[in-house]
This record gives sequence, structure tokens and C-alpha cells, in this order.
Amino acid sequence: MYKLYTHNDLDGIGCGIVAKLAFADKVEVRYNSVMGLDHQIERLFEHEKKLEEFHLFITDLSINEENTKRVEQLHKRGGKVNFIDHHKTALHFNEYSWGTVQVEYEDGRLTSATSLLYEHLLENEWIHKTKALDEFVELVRQYDTWEWDQNDNIKAKHLNDLFFMFSLDEFEEKMIERLTSQQDSFNFDDFEQKLLSMEEDKIERYVRRKKRETYQTFINELCAGIVHAESYHSELGNELGKEYPHLDYIAILNVGGKKISFRTIHDDVDVSAVAGQFGGGGHAKASGCSMGKDAFDLYVQEVYPLDPIRQDAFRNRYNLKESPKGTLYDSRQGDKFFVAPMEDGKWSIEVKNGILEESFSQFQEAENHIKRNFGASLSRDDVYVKYLVDFYLKEKK
Repeated sequence: MYKLYTHNDLDGIGCGIVAKLAFADKVEVRYNSVMGLDHQIERLFEHEKKLEEFHLFITDLSINEENTKRVEQLHKRGGKVNFIDHHKTALHFNEYSWGTVQVEYEDGRLTSATSLLYEHLLENEWIHKTKALDEFVELVRQYDTWEWDQNDNIKAKHLNDLFFMFSLDEFEEKMIERLTSQQDSFNFDDFEQKLLSMEEDKIERYVRRKKRETYQTFINELCAGIVHAESYHSELGNELGKEYPHLDYIAILNVGGKKISFRTIHDDVDVSAVAGQFGGGGHAKASGCSMGKDAFDLYVQEVYPLDPIRQDAFRNRYNLKESPKGTLYDSRQGDKFFVAPMEDGKWSIEVKNGILEESFSQFQEAENHIKRNFGASLSRDDVYVKYLVDFYLKEKK
């Protein structure tokens, strides 16, 4: 008999699905939240008197020090244990013979718990390989690592959307049935396609509204975008990161659930380190933590008096970014910032009292500087035209 304890997100459910395809009714699967796993493992050791008779799998979530000791003792007693994870914060489990933590493959692709477990099952000849199952596992991996966005693999995103449309049991049952009946490819049926189309529209409206409800502040030297949201955290984090590239990362707050999700689109920002400051963890570009008092003070209480980020003017015809004639920004305080190309290919910023000493090698760097430090946004065409006219008249004098 087998026992699997795993996460309750798509990657965790993927682990449960491949385990049930491998072991059928011989495996008991328990899906857990980040905070709930240790309690479940503790209960397992307290109430299950014959653990040595089971093969215990723990995937996609880490266990605390006390449970680590329990698992190690079980292993020393002859119990079969496999801990399989792909988070950088879990690498220390590789010190144990029963621990396997791999963040990326040799070719640079990021791993997922589902892909690692699937490979482990294949190596032990516990599961039958099919093209459909290979594709399903890859879709889960690409979504969990956010490679689907780089690869424009919308099918991976649709799989996660579908996961949230059904109950956990319904989704698991549907996927197992499909992967059992479909051998050559993994596809959605007509009804699911219609559901997914409706969901896309819903997500687009939701993200559009949340863009107007995003706040900006510096926390521990990083410029954070902060938004309150209960749904679509991955999509929201990705879209807000693209909309506001001057932000180092996006913090998505679920006050009701007392959780914070962190997302970034930047390669030089590690949000797992941000989450780690509050007892959380995850990937470099996607992580999370519980919202304790320190996190609540920083991300809620101190941000509450602020105004949302000013959105750039849209439908402009003249005041356009990277314009060879210059681009104008203005702040709530009425200050204006004119970004203009220089003869050496760099970009300068003109302010009321002259030109800033610092120049920028790229336009985006100049815009980032303005938005991060002054909260300015792209000016409307009429403001831009008036600025140029006033500048021209001033020059003539």
C-alpha cells in the first residue's frame, strides 16, 4: 500500500493523478495546503501504527524539523519513504537518503513535483508511459514554472483554469479517466473549451479592474506593487508585472485567507527570498507566505493611506514611449519629467530645474527611475503638446 501527501495546487494534484494511474486503489492521496501538511503528517505518525507496511510519498511541500525527524526514524526502522520536491528552499532534504530535490534539469528547464514524481515512477516501472500522459505532465510543469508564458503555451494555462472550475475530486476524476482513455494526445472536450472561453473573458475583466487598484511602495529596498485579490493570482501577477515593469515584484494579498502571493517577471529578483523573510518560500519568480503581523504591517497597514498607481494615458497619438521627440510624464504633485534621446544613444530626464545628472542607457531604465521614485505616469497628448509649446516659446526668449 502507498500513501501520498502533496500540495493542493495544480502541481500537487498532478502528483496525485500520476500516483493513482500508477497504483490505482492501492494508494491513498491526501491534498494539503502549505500550512496544513505538517499537521497531517503529525497525525499520520500518531494514529497509524503500522507505517512500516506503507510506502510514504511526500511531494511538492516541505515538512518541519519535527516531522523530518519522524520520517528519518521511520526510514531507519525500514520504512519506505520518498520526499520529492522542486523548490530551492527544500534543497537541504537532499542530505537524507529518502530526499530528492531538484530545481532544474541539465538543459536548464525548471522541474515540477509532478514531472519528478512521474520520472521516479517510470524508473521503477510503476507506471505505463503514453504520449497523452507525457503531454499532461509537461503542461503541469510548464504552468507551475511559468514557462507556458515564455513558450506561449496557452494549453497549460487552460489546464490550470479548468482545475479551478471544478472541485478537486471532479478534476482528478476527469483527468484520470481522460488519461486512461486517451493514449496518443491530451485534449479538452467541447464543453470544457466553451467553459475556458468564458473564463478567459472573466479573467480579463478581473485583471483590468485590479490594475486600477494596485499600490506602490518600497519594502526592504525593493519596489513592490501591492494589490488585494482572492482569485487568479498567477494571471494577475504576470499581467501587473508586464503593465508595471518598473516594479520589482507584485505582492497579491488575500486578507481573508491571511496569505500573500509574490510574483515577478524579472530574472534578477528572487521572490522566494522575499517570502522567506516571513516564513514562506517557493520559486524565484512565484512564492508565498502566511500574512503574520510583520507582513500585515508592511503590506497592508503602511500602504493603506497611499493612492493607487497612476495609470499611463492611453490612446495617445503624440506622446508615445521612446519617441525621438521625447516623452512626457507627470506626477500627482504636478511635476513634469521629459525623457529625451541624447546624441550618444543614451536617454536624459529633464525636470523643472534642468536635466538630471544621471543618464540612462535604455528608455525603460529612464521610465523606471521616474515611476519608482516620483510615481509619475505617461502624460496625455494635450499636456504633452502644451509642454512642447511652452518649451519652444521659452527657447525663443
